[in-house]
Amino acid sequence: MSTLSMVNLQKRYANGFEAVPGLDLHIEDGEFLVLVGPSGCGKSTVLRMVAGLEDITGGELLIDDVRVNAMGPQQRDIAMVFQSYALYPNMTVADNIAFAMKLRKTDKAEIKAKVAEVAELLELTAVLDRKPGQLSGGQRQRVAMGRAIVRQPKLFLMDEPLSNLDAKLRVQTRAEISKLQRRLGVTTMYVTHDQVEAMTMGDRVAVLRRGALMQVASPSELYDTPNNLFVAQFIGSPSMNVLRGSVLDADPSGITLDIAGQQLRLTGDAAGRLSGLSSRIGGEIAIGIRSEALGGDGTATIEVGVDLVEMLGSEKLVHCTIGAASVRSTDTGVEISDSTESTIIASLDPRTPVKVGERLTLSLDTLRLHAFDTTTGDAIGRS
Repeated sequence: MSTLSMVNLQKRYANGFEAVPGLDLHIEDGEFLVLVGPSGCGKSTVLRMVAGLEDITGGELLIDDVRVNAMGPQQRDIAMVFQSYALYPNMTVADNIAFAMKLRKTDKAEIKAKVAEVAELLELTAVLDRKPGQLSGGQRQRVAMGRAIVRQPKLFLMDEPLSNLDAKLRVQTRAEISKLQRRLGVTTMYVTHDQVEAMTMGDRVAVLRRGALMQVASPSELYDTPNNLFVAQFIGSPSMNVLRGSVLDADPSGITLDIAGQQLRLTGDAAGRLSGLSSRIGGEIAIGIRSEALGGDGTATIEVGVDLVEMLGSEKLVHCTIGAASVRSTDTGVEISDSTESTIIASLDPRTPVKVGERLTLSLDTLRLHAFDTTTGDAIGRS
C-alpha cells in the first residue's frame, strides 16, 4: 500500500491551454479517493498524469514520498482500469487476467493459483474459459478489475469504469468495487462525473472545476458544509435550491433574512452557524436550501405555488414556484436570474397530500440553511 501526493501539479498544452493550473492533493495509504467534476474539468488529465500517460508540466508527483515525474508508467507500479475495459478479445478471461504476470515471466503454477484466487474473489470462476465477447458488461468490468488486482500494484487508478453499464448494473457494480477496495486495502483514485457515484463510494471526494480543487472532504462534509456555491449545487440530487435574498437585521438574539418578500428569523444554533451574516445587514446574499430541509419539522415557513408532483415511492418531490430570483454558479462566477420567480424542489413525505396548482406552506429547517456571497460564491458561515 502507498501514499500519493500532488504538489502544485500542473498541465499546460503547447497551445497555451492550462488544463490543471496547480493541484495540491494528498491521498492516504489505503484510502479510496474519488475525483469528481463536470465534463472537461481536468479530472481525467490528472489521472493520466498520475499514471504516466500524460507529461507533467509543473509541480511534483510523489508516490510514497518519492518523486516520479520523470518515471514511465511501468516504473510507477500502478494498475489502471479504463472506461472501455481494454480487454484482449482473442484471449480467455483467464488469459486476460494473467497477461501482466506472463509478461513478467511469473512461474506458471503461481499464475494459475493467483488467477484462481482472483477469479473466486470476483465471482468469475465459472467463466474463466470464455472470451470477453461472451460476457455481460458487468463481467467484463470484473475481468478488468481482476487484471489490475493480480499485479498487486501500489495504486489503483479507475477512469469512469462504470459509464458503459446500465443503471441497475451500475449500482450493483459500484457496491462491489467499494467492498473489494476495502478488502484489498489498495490506495485508489477513482474518476467520475457522476456525483452519486462519488458520494456513495469515496472515503473522501475531491471536487474539481476547470482543473482547480474546489473542496476535498468526506461525502457528508461536502453535502452538509460546502465551501462554495459550485460544490453546493454540484453535490446532491436534487441540486440545492439557491435563491436571492437579503439580510434585514441582526442583533444578539438572532438574524432576520428576507426571501421572496417573506421573513425568516434565525435564532440559537441556526443564527450561530451563519453568524457571518451579521456584518451584511442590508446586503444581498444567496440563500441555499436542500430539498429535504423543506419537508420536515422546521422553525420557519415559506409560501409557494405547486407546479409538479413526482411520486418516487420513498419520497415525493414537489416542484414549486417562489417569488425570488434563482442563483447559480457558472464558469465565469455567480449568475443571478433576471426573472423574479424561480422553481425550487421540496422533498416531502410520500403520504403528504399535495395538488398541482395549490398554494402550499413549506416547513423550513433553519438549521440547514446555507448562505453564499453573490460575488465570489464563497460560503458564509460563522464570523
